[in-house]
Amino acid sequence: MKSLLFGLAALCGALAMPVAQAQQLNILCSTEADWCESKAREFSVATGIKVSMVRKATGEVYAQIKAEAANPKTDVWYGGTHDPHLQAANEGLLQPYVSANMKEQYPWSADLLAKSGNQVAGIYRITLGFGYNRELLAKKNQKPPACWSDLVKPEYVGEIETSSPATSGTAYTILATVVQLMGEDRAFDYLRALHKNVNRYTTSGTAQRQSVSRGESLIGVTFLDEFIPEQHVGAPVETVLPCEGTGYSVGAMSIAKGARNLAEAKKFYDWALTAEAQTIRDQTKVIAIPSNRAAYAPEPVKALEKAKLINYDFVKYGSSAERKRLIDRWDREVRSAPR
Repeated sequence: MKSLLFGLAALCGALAMPVAQAQQLNILCSTEADWCESKAREFSVATGIKVSMVRKATGEVYAQIKAEAANPKTDVWYGGTHDPHLQAANEGLLQPYVSANMKEQYPWSADLLAKSGNQVAGIYRITLGFGYNRELLAKKNQKPPACWSDLVKPEYVGEIETSSPATSGTAYTILATVVQLMGEDRAFDYLRALHKNVNRYTTSGTAQRQSVSRGESLIGVTFLDEFIPEQHVGAPVETVLPCEGTGYSVGAMSIAKGARNLAEAKKFYDWALTAEAQTIRDQTKVIAIPSNRAAYAPEPVKALEKAKLINYDFVKYGSSAERKRLIDRWDREVRSAPR
């Protein structure tokens, strides 16, 4: 009887104890969906932390983090072009953090962290260019584009797909690149001419990968890492590094200011900067230059190093005011222009 009473007392005591809350993490991801899902799964297995991962375009994530500023629901913003991350940093929407693993990163990652006031770290690097469907091109008996200037030729009317800088970090990088290549007024003349050849502006800069692969669009303008996986599976896709030179972006990572799960966010941040986390196991999914020096880089990545890169001004074109001004001008003068 005594043992029964003791057992009941112990049970009651256990029930009265507060239940420990399971560790969790809320991540908004702006890179390839397969990569987002694999990173969430790998981190959860490694740490036991439950991850809620939602994939959205960079512009959409920026808008959400800004809207949630008074009551943050997002902990980590993972992936996507650096410009919207820098804009969020400039507006005080991010949490400064310097991981001990930064010592393992390439200088361009550390440079982004320093320029953002320790709020944004680089985790990969990608290069702008074109992809085209060679079978569709042959069917139309056309020559492939080799330069930015080729894209405005009349034979490409309605044949080019790109994204909108209002929602896509990729598209904003394209906009900032042509401005730096040509000068602003000439760049907007060029973009208005290009507008006549564009069949649609997508919300995300990743859509061109499948559109070109399937032959829905002849040419796609985006980061070249989008097209390389299609080549791995035998799609009739060729890539072009523009002859005049091109821009690039540093894929970024940041922590939302006021993150509810800050300790878990820092754990993910640290983990995401390791060589293990950045190793590309399935080369058909993601091709980008890892920021960790020890991470594996496949041959298609090394080929991208041959690109003639512009001296991209991350500070100027990453500022909130400059980004808004250029996007507003694009919306007024390009998006609404007649075809």
